[in-house]
Amino acid sequence: MRRSVIVFLSMFALASCNDRSADTDAEPPVRGLKTILIKDVERSTVRRYPSVLQPASISTLSFEISGRLEAVNLDVGQRVSSGDRLASIDTRSLELQVESAQAALEQATATAQNAAEEAERQAELLEKGITTKAKADQAKTNAQTTAAQVVQMQRSVDTASENLTKAALAAPFDGIVNSVEVDSFSNVSAGAPVATIYAANRFETSFSVSFDVVNRLTVGKPVTVRLADNPDIALAGHVSELGARADTVSSFPVVAELDAVDPSMKAGMAVEIGIEFAVPRGQGFTLPLSVLPFEGQIEAGADPDEPGSVEVFVFDEATSTVRRRAIKVVGVRENAIIVAEGLSPGERVASAGVSFLREGQKVKLLPDENPG
Repeated sequence: MRRSVIVFLSMFALASCNDRSADTDAEPPVRGLKTILIKDVERSTVRRYPSVLQPASISTLSFEISGRLEAVNLDVGQRVSSGDRLASIDTRSLELQVESAQAALEQATATAQNAAEEAERQAELLEKGITTKAKADQAKTNAQTTAAQVVQMQRSVDTASENLTKAALAAPFDGIVNSVEVDSFSNVSAGAPVATIYAANRFETSFSVSFDVVNRLTVGKPVTVRLADNPDIALAGHVSELGARADTVSSFPVVAELDAVDPSMKAGMAVEIGIEFAVPRGQGFTLPLSVLPFEGQIEAGADPDEPGSVEVFVFDEATSTVRRRAIKVVGVRENAIIVAEGLSPGERVASAGVSFLREGQKVKLLPDENPG
């Protein structure tokens, strides 16, 4: 009986050893691998800058005369058309000025007519020797003075009439009300701001760039302006101004004007400015950001034009494994990096689950999602 038990325990131990050996020799499961085929070539990279949409120009509107305002029905953001009445001055006092000037003109005209008749009569009497030359000269001078007063009174009438036409403040162009500076029924002085408006078809943005970038920009260089609230709206623009002096340390101001506008655009909206530059090394390959490991950070070069370094996993077709490889990144374009060195056309780079890969790991290549 004892011998049977010993034989049974020996057989059990041997079986257990065989099971552990089998577990040790078993190979880990082969991981499926999604890759990106290196084929797309880019010759330019895009740098992006946040900014805010601003009117290209703001016009301040004011009356040329003083007076008491009527009701002001203006709201900030209100769209106006060229010729629309924005505000008005009470015309009663202006009408009284016109009437007063006309009355003064009529009186001056009558006085001048009498003076002219008197000068003519005195001249006739002088010829007959009935009056003195001094009286005739005085009558002539009086006639000239009153005639000049008529001219002056006529100008007063013209001025008062013109002021009456200036009682209405009209929009000089199609635009949007930016601010309202007055209240209804208040008194305004000539030249005092009443409202500001800006053209609805002209916008610009301002942002700052580094020294190396400003030296590569020229007035007229194309840019792309994308609305932050609606990235599907991307409009063309161009650099309109370049700052020659940094507003902060090594930060130079740039102004870009839009070539076209969208009806949904309003001043104050957040936008992103995209400026295209040539790839420093001539051309590069585009890769999605998903090829970068979670812990992978692009190490910047010594200067802005020097490519940055990062490692990716490249599929080795001969051994069906992945290998780490250092590449040089020269910029970004949309949601992709542009690689200038380290990869060749036809190679495949791991594009999913890269943070779980390790050097020399056996993998199974998965078919492309969009073959061909």
